[in-house]
Amino acid sequence: MTTICETPAISDAEYQARVDLAACYRLAAHYKMTDLIYTHITARVPGEPEHFLINPYGFLWEEITASSLVKIDVNGNKACSSPHRVNPAGFTIHSAVHTGREDAHWVMHTHTRSGVAVSCLAEGLLPINQIALQFFGRVSYHDYEGVALNLGERERIVASLGTNPALILRNHGLLTVGPDAAVMFSHMFNLCRACEIQESALAMGRPLQNLDEATMRQANSQIDQMAYDDGDVQLEWDAHMRMLDRLDPGFRD
Repeated sequence: MTTICETPAISDAEYQARVDLAACYRLAAHYKMTDLIYTHITARVPGEPEHFLINPYGFLWEEITASSLVKIDVNGNKACSSPHRVNPAGFTIHSAVHTGREDAHWVMHTHTRSGVAVSCLAEGLLPINQIALQFFGRVSYHDYEGVALNLGERERIVASLGTNPALILRNHGLLTVGPDAAVMFSHMFNLCRACEIQESALAMGRPLQNLDEATMRQANSQIDQMAYDDGDVQLEWDAHMRMLDRLDPGFRD
């Protein structure tokens, strides 16, 4: 396996992170979570807390491979040789979360149609279906401040996110974090799906069937049990990887 960043040679742990991150980009493309060449998924390099992996700017997400990912520092500057551009401005949000949340090894930001639609609603995400209930009490909101070019916004993004796994950037899009690729991607997949369901429910123009708080908390606990204690999130990730290998194993290159 030859990578762009050859000096020093990458560790086995970094290579695995590259494979997992490339997989996330391919999965996002497969599930139509992309916005052309914009937005990012980033991962902290194992054993290198000041270094991160990011997509080469200008690539469609279905093109990204393990070796094309670019290693950068907390300011978005290249940390090793690469012929590809990076988008430092696009890393503003990610650098905020990576540096402000020690447990946020993986960060994903999207501009999906339904996600942006829900971000435009004053009430945000509604706990009206089982998928949305996994975010009950666990989704934060950050008010829109314009295109995320101002580094001063980073502290406010971190404060808005708090300890939650999901952040709705008002009038903008969605963000999820996780300790690994499987958890981060599962959060985003389900957050996007919850937004799609909410959009469909509201479009029907009929009264919503609301749930009582005790039921919502019970469902939230049950979903956690299945996802983490029972290992459903890892089963999801393994299934994703098998699908990608069937479709095009070139993401590993």
